[in-house]
Amino acid sequence: MPWLAACASLIALIFLDVAWELFLAPLKPGGSWMVLKVLPLMAPLFGVLHGKRYTFQWSALLIWPYAAEGAARAYTDSGLSAGLALAELALSLAYFFSVVSFLKAGRKD
Repeated sequence: MPWLAACASLIALIFLDVAWELFLAPLKPGGSWMVLKVLPLMAPLFGVLHGKRYTFQWSALLIWPYAAEGAARAYTDSGLSAGLALAELALSLAYFFSVVSFLKAGRKD
C-alpha cells in the first residue's frame, strides 16, 4: 500500500505542476519556463514505479523543495495559485510519508 501511495502522489505531483505552470495559473500568461521544475521529479519515477529501495531513499530528500515551494506560495499567492500551492504541499507530504512507510515496511531488523 505505501508503494501505491508513493506512485500515485508522485505522478499526481508531476501532473499538477505541469498543469499549474502551463495552463491553470502560470507566472506569465501562456505558460512559463517554471514548468521545467518537474524534471527533477521525473528522475525517480522509473525507480519508484519499480519499487527500488535506493530510489525511495534519495527521492525522500528530493521532495522537500516542492513542499517548501507549496508552503511559500500558499502563504504569498492568492486565488487559484494559492489552492494549487496547498495541493502541491499536500502531495509532497503524502509522497514523503508514503516513502517513509515503504522504507520502514521493507526494513529488516
